[in-house]
Amino acid sequence: MNQERFGEAGSSPLTHESRRGMRFLIVRLGSLGDVVHGIPAAAALRRAHPDAQIDWLVDPKYVAVLNLVSSVTRAIPLDPRAGWGRLMSSTRALRGEKYDAAIDLQGLIKSAALTRAAGARRTIGLPRAHLREPLAALLYSEMPDPGHDPHVIRKGLALMRAVGVTDLRIAFPIDVPVTPVAARAAGQAGPGGYVIINPGAAWPNKRWPPERFGALAAALRERLGLMSIVLWGPGEESLAEAVVTAGRGAATKSPPTTLTDIASVAKGARLVISGDTGPLHIAGAVGAPLVALFGPTITERNGPWAAADITITRQAACQCHYARQCRTGRRCIEDIGVDEVIAAVERRVARG
Repeated sequence: MNQERFGEAGSSPLTHESRRGMRFLIVRLGSLGDVVHGIPAAAALRRAHPDAQIDWLVDPKYVAVLNLVSSVTRAIPLDPRAGWGRLMSSTRALRGEKYDAAIDLQGLIKSAALTRAAGARRTIGLPRAHLREPLAALLYSEMPDPGHDPHVIRKGLALMRAVGVTDLRIAFPIDVPVTPVAARAAGQAGPGGYVIINPGAAWPNKRWPPERFGALAAALRERLGLMSIVLWGPGEESLAEAVVTAGRGAATKSPPTTLTDIASVAKGARLVISGDTGPLHIAGAVGAPLVALFGPTITERNGPWAAADITITRQAACQCHYARQCRTGRRCIEDIGVDEVIAAVERRVARG
């Protein structure tokens, strides 16, 4: 996939490498999990329009994920933290692309404004009732009804009906290389393979206690003979170390990882155990078996989509839905016990 720096001083304008077929722009700047959830929409668009140019406007932090997606022609990095003036000036090159349709998968006023400013013949987004920021609807020329399915993947797929897509199956055309981190994980694993534990999350409210992850790792080694590899991101190294300490030799801390590393090591994993965060959704996209731990977020909207995967949730008891920090003093995800997760892991492993 061709990636170009975009909207920065000294950067070159977008090129016109391919004039065949239709020209589409997808707008989904972040977050990581939501970018992953948008990939099936791009895949469906590619199936319906195999010769199309399909560009994607995205936060520079997540370009590496889209670089693995064969359905996307070009990832166009645009920093959503930039001021409105810089964001709008960056759309000049987009207007020069003369897109047939620009599709907003994010549903915020900012993303809708960027979608509209791209100057496409058609500007497509969700109806007001499905938007986090309903005023975004004022900026769309078309708002097809996505139906009643609450999952963000299927909402994005439903938008593609407006541009002639009829095959709405979920697919992730991701080309994952074997990175050195993944090769090391495979080399360290025993004959049964390895489990990935991901204790971190951008929202503290989504984190299961690290000492419980450690107890889980110890149980997995004892019952299933599986070693655990603990992933960590920026600011999460101490969480990973706490899991390793509590695991009593059953878990090892991964080296620093890129997004490509996460996809690669997840693809080779026997199982991935994580809260609702980007690495969980990357793992699901590359086909890794999942056990997901949910507290303040809604599984029907954000959870794993594969029928064999297992989600343990406390959303019914949560009083802080979609809150970064818990306001009650006790996070609902802490009500999930180690024994419950062990039982879920054994069921998921048995499913293959």
